[in-house]
Amino acid sequence: MTAEELSKVIIQGMEEKKASNIVLMDLRGVKNAFTDFFVICSGNSDTQLEAISESIEEFVFKANKEWPSVAEGKSNRQWILIDYVNVVAHVFLKDKREYYGLEDLWGDATITRIERSFS
Repeated sequence: MTAEELSKVIIQGMEEKKASNIVLMDLRGVKNAFTDFFVICSGNSDTQLEAISESIEEFVFKANKEWPSVAEGKSNRQWILIDYVNVVAHVFLKDKREYYGLEDLWGDATITRIERSFS
């Protein structure tokens, strides 16, 4: 599975649990980037963050029989990072996302905002 295809599967997992403000950051043209893509989303509660992260892992496993190489932040559920090497998913509480500002830190990346496909 290519990094682009994996990113789409991760987005589907996010959408399944109604994640908000989903963005895809293409880091392939960014010097010293350690991955090809970031997929970032927000959730409204720690419970929703847990559900989103579990959904991502389930969708990716069903599509590619792959578990993340690293998953961190599940115990505090404010910022969960799920690392698939070529694609890293970030699931944030809204205030933590604003605080850390990954979109600003990686400003050279090509950013695609994902329109919500659910009502």
